[in-house]
Amino acid sequence: MVKTARGLRREMSLPEVMLWQRLRLRPGGVKFRRQHPVGRFIADFYAPEAKLIVEVDGMAHDMGERPARDLERNAWLRGEGLVVLRVAAADVLRDVEAVVDGVVRVVLAGR
Repeated sequence: MVKTARGLRREMSLPEVMLWQRLRLRPGGVKFRRQHPVGRFIADFYAPEAKLIVEVDGMAHDMGERPARDLERNAWLRGEGLVVLRVAAADVLRDVEAVVDGVVRVVLAGR
């Protein structure tokens, strides 16, 4: 899993890179990790202090069996006591600052 996560860090999509550029600055004082293994899954972004996972969903998440797999994944992660926040890749591309503000609001609401 760790090896896979390292590979994913090198192959991040443009929306993931854009979001990471903001999240790595620790908005709201929250530390995020990128492409972090959580159980049998790899989270796009993970804030351990807040137990928050942020997933950037592109169009592929609407196709085929992906919606069902995402629901299963969310259920497992929530069962582990984690909060899963899914954001559309298009929203990141349109206004990354608004997405970051939303992520910080979720973190602060959970404190």
